[in-house]
This record gives sequence, structure tokens and C-alpha cells, in this order.
Amino acid sequence: MYRLTLTQFLPINRLEAWEFFSSPKNLALITPGRLNFRILSISGSERMHRGQIIKYKITVFPFVRLYWETEISEVVEHLSFTDVQRKGPYEYWAHKHSFKEVDGGVEMADELEYSVPFGLLGRLANYLFVAREVRSIFEYRFNVLKKYFEPS
Repeated sequence: MYRLTLTQFLPINRLEAWEFFSSPKNLALITPGRLNFRILSISGSERMHRGQIIKYKITVFPFVRLYWETEISEVVEHLSFTDVQRKGPYEYWAHKHSFKEVDGGVEMADELEYSVPFGLLGRLANYLFVAREVRSIFEYRFNVLKKYFEPS
């Protein structure tokens, strides 16, 4: 099991953060364009809720499109939510997003746990490129969010 935890300060309040992050449609805004991220369907309402299923496709290598399905497994209104992979490229994927009020804004935390399939080959793939790719996606998000929420 691999773990990645990142935190980011955003100069907004927790309710504004929740408003942005609890809309699955905003995922496309914070995902690198090279992944060609496309939402196929969102179950239930536009607002995130426990049990919500989000289906999408991503490009992991040129000409390799993968289907990915996640479920919102836990929601603590205005504080946190967790999405888990139901179908997709990982053997296991759980991503918790949490929001804490701090002086001048909110601290957003991403806590990710994942594992890759294929045993030893999967571990090698994680070492060679998967871990670097996962980190680069979160670094991209960090930079986009910094610009998006920067005071004007």
C-alpha cells in the first residue's frame, strides 16, 4: 500500500472550499489536460453525497484510455469526503479530502492510499512511473488551486 498526504492553504473559508470541491464537475478544472479527463456520468444530484457514483475516462498513455469508477464512501458535510475506486486502473484507491479553518483561510488536506495490481511488476511500475505520475497530478492541482483562489 502506498500513501501520499499533501496539504495546501487556500485563502477562502471552509464553506467556499466545500462549495468548490463538493461539485464533481470541478474535477476537470483541477486535472491535467494531458489526462483527457472526461466525466461519463454522475449518479444522483450535482452535489456530492454518500453513495454517489462518478464514472469517467482518462488517458494514461498516448492512445490508452481507461475507464474509472469511484464512489463517494463518506461525507462529513463541510469537513471531509472520501472517494474510493470501484473499477479502474488501481488495485485499491481511497482518497480523503478534508478542510480545516485556519487563520486567513482553510487548510485542505489530501490523504491518498493506493496499491497497484500485478504484484512485483506493479511495485516496479509504481517505482518507475506510477508514484511520480500520481504526485505530478497532485502538484498540478496544487498550482491550479493556488491560481484559482488567489485574491484578485
